Amino acid sequence: MKVLVTGGYGFIGSHVADRFHKEGHEVYIIDNLITGQKKNIDFKHKGYVLSVEDEKCEEIFRSNKFDAVVHMAAQVSVPSSITNPIHDTESNVLGLVNMLNLSKKYHVSKFIYASSAAVYGEKTELPIKETDACVPISPYGISKWVGESYCKKWQEMYGLQTLGFRFSNVYGPRQDARGEGGVIATFISRMIAGQPLHVHGEGNQTRDYIYVEDVADAIFRASYSPLTGIYNLSTGTELRVNEIVEALKAPQVEHVEKRPGDIERSVLDNSLIKRDLDWTPMYSIQEGLERTYRYFEQEWAKAEAAATAAVEPTALRAVSRHAYKFLIPYAENLLAFALTAWLTLSQQYSSYGAIDVKLFYITIMGNLYGNRQSILAVVLSIGLFLYQKLMDGREFISLLYDTDFFFQIAIYLFIGLVVGYSIDRKNAQIQNQEQKLEEMEGKYAFLHDLYNEVREVKEELQMRILKSGDSYGKIYSITKELESLEPEQVFHATVNVVKSIMNAPTVSIYTVNRTGTYLRLVAHSSAQELQAPKSLKVGDHDYIQAMLADGKVFVNKQLSAGAPLMCAPIYYRDQIAAVVAIDGLSFETFSLYHQNLFKVTTDLVSSALSKAFAFIEATENQRYVEGTSLLRPEAFQVILRSKQLAKEQNQTPYLLLRGKQTDQHFAEMSDRLDGMLRETDYIGLDEDHHLVVLLSNTSLEDANHVLNRFAQKGISLQVAEEEL
Repeated sequence: MKVLVTGGYGFIGSHVADRFHKEGHEVYIIDNLITGQKKNIDFKHKGYVLSVEDEKCEEIFRSNKFDAVVHMAAQVSVPSSITNPIHDTESNVLGLVNMLNLSKKYHVSKFIYASSAAVYGEKTELPIKETDACVPISPYGISKWVGESYCKKWQEMYGLQTLGFRFSNVYGPRQDARGEGGVIATFISRMIAGQPLHVHGEGNQTRDYIYVEDVADAIFRASYSPLTGIYNLSTGTELRVNEIVEALKAPQVEHVEKRPGDIERSVLDNSLIKRDLDWTPMYSIQEGLERTYRYFEQEWAKAEAAATAAVEPTALRAVSRHAYKFLIPYAENLLAFALTAWLTLSQQYSSYGAIDVKLFYITIMGNLYGNRQSILAVVLSIGLFLYQKLMDGREFISLLYDTDFFFQIAIYLFIGLVVGYSIDRKNAQIQNQEQKLEEMEGKYAFLHDLYNEVREVKEELQMRILKSGDSYGKIYSITKELESLEPEQVFHATVNVVKSIMNAPTVSIYTVNRTGTYLRLVAHSSAQELQAPKSLKVGDHDYIQAMLADGKVFVNKQLSAGAPLMCAPIYYRDQIAAVVAIDGLSFETFSLYHQNLFKVTTDLVSSALSKAFAFIEATENQRYVEGTSLLRPEAFQVILRSKQLAKEQNQTPYLLLRGKQTDQHFAEMSDRLDGMLRETDYIGLDEDHHLVVLLSNTSLEDANHVLNRFAQKGISLQVAEEEL
């Protein structure tokens, strides 16, 4: 079984993934790694670093046909949901809806959802049952309650089996010391660090604590069960926070302010899940605390060893890199200023009309580093200019009245600001383009990974298709249903076969007239909303012209209006004798496999029709009245039965007309009728040797018009009694 665990690198999700892996199932994980850590999973699996609300998740569902989805990804902190309810809603509602929609779209058998006891709110009657009213008091509880409603509605509307578990307070190894459920992890972490435990309020709040492996066991067993709906998942035991403190034997305890949104008492009734799933929690609170403490103790020892070996040098290198990156522009600026000052004050450049090196200095600094360094260069240049004036014997007070002095300063400021701003703007644009490029590279890397994954399983999928009993059944059905030697029966069988094989609601078959200018409908399926036209003029449809010209299967990849999804030519003696078209196929399930399957099917139809046409030609003298185009009674009855069957199964209309002419008029009548009929119509004799005309795709409502047309040519016909 293929199982997708969202949030699979997180606390509960990693234990769920562990359990499925130990039972021999293929595990896939989606996690954005905000709270999860890849180190929590040490077995072979396929992981995707994505948020569950990301649209790229569809590529994962499309590439992997999951049997079950366990949705654990969520924002789990009650205080965080109060301070940032928008983020809570994005993760817990939008992410869930995305997973539900993709599970429905790609036919997931079971969807298991992690809810919370927070949906109940503050309750006075304990233990809380699943039937009790939900009155959440925090945005986190609201989002979980809304999620349950979505799951229920997806099951009602789409038949997706959904099962939600309202967790009590889950604890155990790998838990992050955040959120309401992380009180035990927080206590143990502070104990190991030698810090006092912070108890919110008096510590008389009660909770129902359940060990994480008991949760994973319930989820695994539920994935095989027919259970749907909502269940409490808990131990059914109410424990005060102070009792946890006592069990941990904490040496230091401090009472702090009570948290907003904190429920005073909570314990869930687990009798329903125990009865329906035959499940019961295995770990007592003491066993769970001991196992959790050992895990955190080992992790603390590993962290300290790693910190001693690497943290200080790493931190030093990081600080050094940061300092170097920050100081180097200033150092280069000062060095450039020193060179500028030397050139400016030297005898060579001190004469009247000399080039002002300071302008070059300001421009270069602005081009190299942008506005910050150009402004610094301006300040230094102004100082150097002032120094020059003072060295020339000018009084400082007199400079304040010198317009040339202020004009020169204005030039420095203008050059510095313009160059600095331009470079900063250019750098911002470059940074924006780099960011877009990085995003595109990320998307490319993601799709490239999916591409490689698809290539890895390509051969396996092909073998599954080839070895599938269903595929053998399809090929067998084609060969059996197309065994007739009568073209009309082959046409009718083709509609049923193609409709069954391709799962397409609309299948139409057209014959090509002798001049290749029209296609005449001979058979079609019964999708009323997609009725096929009775004839198509080749010149009016580009796709028909192209198909008749190159003889290849047409695939409507552009979804052009007025064209079917696919159509393929049917050959007889290297000439296109007919065309098979399908439409109404769900495009989300349309793939190269369907195109290949359609090609194989039409090739078999071509083979069957070739045999039928060859048989007709070989037995022509036995089918027609000698010297006429009239079908003998036995040949006409075969065609009539085929038309009757097509009408019963696919509502394909036909009109049967009968005349009263005697034998001596048959030759003359057949010649006159032959020029008035289409390629898909037939004339012949019935069992009483009366003249009969069979008009394809003509309903009883068209009878008067048809009879008048024949009457104008002096041919007297009437609707056969079978049609009345």
